Amino acid sequence: MKKTTFELVLTDNMTVLTPATPESIKQVSIYLDTVPSPQTHAVYLKLAGQQLVAIALADEVSQWTLANEAAIIEVSLGWEVEPSALQSYLIKQAQAAKLKAFKDVEVTPQLPANQVATTAQVVETLLEILQRIGYPLLVVKKAKPAKAQHRFTKDIAEIPFYVNSFDAQATVYWQKRNEMLIKAGAKLRQEMPLNKDGSIGLSAKMGQQLRSEHQDKIRDGQTIEDIVLKSVNEVGLFLYYGGTNGWLVLKDTTGKTIDEWTVVK
Repeated sequence: MKKTTFELVLTDNMTVLTPATPESIKQVSIYLDTVPSPQTHAVYLKLAGQQLVAIALADEVSQWTLANEAAIIEVSLGWEVEPSALQSYLIKQAQAAKLKAFKDVEVTPQLPANQVATTAQVVETLLEILQRIGYPLLVVKKAKPAKAQHRFTKDIAEIPFYVNSFDAQATVYWQKRNEMLIKAGAKLRQEMPLNKDGSIGLSAKMGQQLRSEHQDKIRDGQTIEDIVLKSVNEVGLFLYYGGTNGWLVLKDTTGKTIDEWTVVK
């Protein structure tokens, strides 16, 4: 199949792609802030978080809205391409790709057999150009892995965990469900990590705040009294300004992490 060359125009709120030579696709416009005024000879694709969630014709677009991380793609077609045929074919492709939003969508009307080949070529061109600019329509977006859950038990409260990383040293107990005890004598990291531009990052600011709240218990970079914080995350921010997974930093005398001790599987 001959590849189509598109000319690309970018603005703050819109992207327009126009084929350099006449093709079945006249223009592709991507709207990020406003819903387009419907054209009768076009197909509309709605994406949420770059995941295709709807395919419609002009009469349905007025009911759509644009929320955060959403986009509407308007595909203006040449007169030889029937919008309803393209819509039906795309929905079938979305179902074949197992996109969740199209699981129970009925395809009407069915695409006539004599239009399948032509429509398939139009869709191939459309999918190729959209993928090149960051909109892979028929790719299932993988769900983010669930955040690990950790369970407190009375037995855990008896185990000392140690920090010996990032120029910080401490003995820590998970003494209650929402209480992490840092024993007196903990050594705090002194050099504050900065962003690439030299600014203070959020984790460093939070670490500073925690230290200021317990400044009467800190002297010469070490704690002089026991300090109780609310979580493993706060322990990391307080001791070494965070920046890593504290559940993997705290270890017992054998090197077994607090994550290994308490993660719910």
